[in-house]
Parts: sequence; C-alpha cells; structure tokens
Amino acid sequence: MKLNNRVVRPSTPKMGNAFSRFMGSAVLKLLGWKIVGQLPDEKKLIILGIPHTSNWDFIVAMASIQAVGLRVSYMMKKEAFFWPLGGFFKWMGGVPIDRAQKNDITTQMADWFGENDNEWLGITPEGTRKKVKNLKKGYLRIAKAANVPVAVIGINGATKEILLPETIWEWSEKDFNIDTENKAIKAYADKTFTGINPANG
Repeated sequence: MKLNNRVVRPSTPKMGNAFSRFMGSAVLKLLGWKIVGQLPDEKKLIILGIPHTSNWDFIVAMASIQAVGLRVSYMMKKEAFFWPLGGFFKWMGGVPIDRAQKNDITTQMADWFGENDNEWLGITPEGTRKKVKNLKKGYLRIAKAANVPVAVIGINGATKEILLPETIWEWSEKDFNIDTENKAIKAYADKTFTGINPANG
C-alpha cells in the first residue's frame, strides 16, 4: 500500500487504500486545508484533537485521517455495536466501552492497549465546542495506566492547517502529577493552535 511517507512513519497504525486516501485528500483540497508536519513514530499513542470549536472539526479530521491512511480508534458505548452496524463501527476504529462493568473506563482502555500491539486512541478532551478552562483528565488516567504516551494534533483555523505533533508527553512514576500535566498540555494547545471558531477556543 503506497502511503504519504512525508506524514506516516513505520510504526504508524494504517488503514484504507489508494481510493480512500484520494477521497480524503480531495475533500481537504476542496475545503482549502493542508496537513503540516509528520506523525510520531509510535506503536501505541493517545492522540488529543484540540481545539474543538466547530462542527467542521469532525469533517476536517476525518478527511485528514483518510488522506494519510491513518487508523485512529475511539471509544463508544457498547450498546451502539448492534447488528448490522457493530462490525462497521469496529472496522472504523470503534472500541466498545461497558459503562456498567465493574472495571472503570480507565481499566478497560488500559486492558485494550495491553491486548493490542499497534493502536492509537483519539480523544477530544474538551468535551464541548465551547471555551473551557481545563481539559477533562480521563486521557491522562488512561495514558498512565496503560503506560502510553500522549500527543496533540491541532488545527490553525486562520490558515486552514492541520498541525501534526512535535511534542510527545511521557512520564515516569516519580514525575507524574495529573493536574500539572493537564495544565501543561492545555497551555501548549492554547499557545500552538487556533480553532475554526476562535470565540469558542
């Protein structure tokens, strides 16, 4: 499978084909967006999508993922995985979460990372399109429990650029403080990215 070697790396989880990459690239070109940078060379990673200020974010994100042939998984409640859609959701990267299970989401996702060799999990930690002071910290709990690094893919709405991560966050047992790290990542995102609707970001 021929991929965009300027973006993907040997360890990048991949999916799709030449047609899906063509379609993703065509949508980005039609909308006037471009991808800047290179994906991390990580087999396991939590990717944060920031900032989330518009309904267009999803369209741009999905087109970008298809354009470079990247596989990104995401959490969904298990009730959504009914026939005949269950197989499609899993093929698209959906990970069923059992909210009634005695194991919490952090444990479930740590187990999921442990059972898979090459997976990236996408999370939107703002949880809303409105301006937030703090990011929700669930992604850090999962990252720490699964011993998986975190990176941020963001956008510059003014220049219509999807900015791939230059910084990877990793932690040792001694230096991890969830509040400190969450504030640092939020500060990095605020400094680096601008939403499509800046009033919400």
